[in-house]
Amino acid sequence: MATATITAEDLASPRSNPHLLGQTAAEATLLRAWQSGRMPHAWLLAGPRGVGKATLAYRFARFVFAEGAAAAANQDQGGLFGGPAAAAPPPDSMALDPSHPIFRRVASGGHPDLFVLERGLMHPDTKKPTNEIVVAHVRRVNEQVRMTPVEGGWRIAIVDEAEAMNPNAANAFLKLLEEPPAKALILLVSHAPGRLLPTIRSRCRLLAMPPLADADVAHLLASSRPDLGDGDRAILVRLGAGSVGRALELESRGGADLYQELITLLGKLPKLDVAAVHAFAERMARRAGDSEDAAAGFRTTIELLVDWTARVIKFAAAGIPSAWESERALAGRLAPQGPQAWMQAADRIEEIRNATEGLNLDRKQALIAAFLAVEAAAT
Repeated sequence: MATATITAEDLASPRSNPHLLGQTAAEATLLRAWQSGRMPHAWLLAGPRGVGKATLAYRFARFVFAEGAAAAANQDQGGLFGGPAAAAPPPDSMALDPSHPIFRRVASGGHPDLFVLERGLMHPDTKKPTNEIVVAHVRRVNEQVRMTPVEGGWRIAIVDEAEAMNPNAANAFLKLLEEPPAKALILLVSHAPGRLLPTIRSRCRLLAMPPLADADVAHLLASSRPDLGDGDRAILVRLGAGSVGRALELESRGGADLYQELITLLGKLPKLDVAAVHAFAERMARRAGDSEDAAAGFRTTIELLVDWTARVIKFAAAGIPSAWESERALAGRLAPQGPQAWMQAADRIEEIRNATEGLNLDRKQALIAAFLAVEAAAT
């Protein structure tokens, strides 16, 4: 297990995070492609949210900038008697020291040859942050990437959450992929590659990044949230399902406590304690009125219910017992109802979530309806 101290600030900012944990194979794939001299011009870094995709994209960008600068310096200096300088041994890592000038410029957003597309950029017309990547941003990056590199090496474009491109933006970006300029590198980060245009996916080299090992998530949580108790950390590791990003998001929403409450309520199945469910739903609905906290609490509860239902489905369909002691007996008791009933419950819960968030329906009634869907599957 890695021993480096990784702060919450590191995990929150892929631009300035010097650590990459649990993705050695993905890093090695990029390094081999670079060293082969036949590197694809575009990569699609795909995998679950919170496993290090954006961190790897910025790590690779810093590495390419540093290698390009080193090659240029080597060519300028020449070797003894004016010949070429001796080639340095190939690097075995893409890590760059945080004190390196290139690292600092990338972290601050000040590298002249790096261009980033992401949510929240200022819209050129409304002058407000965007919730998606719009065509104006893509066109500007398309133009910038085609210019001569300021520092004489590479120009790099990173699209963080590529599925956030709206249809016009995606079509504009496709033109860059179809006619990439020389010495340009395009890195797309995607949590849901299936939502991208097939023509975009087909023009990128896919680099699948799997969920992190539980030991890596536990280390990241212990390092970035040292105040977490062992019990809460263990719950968050399991709920994170290989994503430290999800584990940290759940921690910020009180996910460990919510999970324990849900298991207590669900433990009454196949017949729920209606009064307890109503009290829980009432408390969650008025947790912070109509604020974002209340919306986050609703989303977290629904997500945990969907995840729990998925584990029951696995047990019912394939006899895969839950590895979670707190769920094992309950899942075994409910699985005989068969996977079809639980799949219908999961679909119903998703419908409730989408309708509630899309139409701003009453969260208390939505939560009660979700619990009733679970109860119907269990009886």
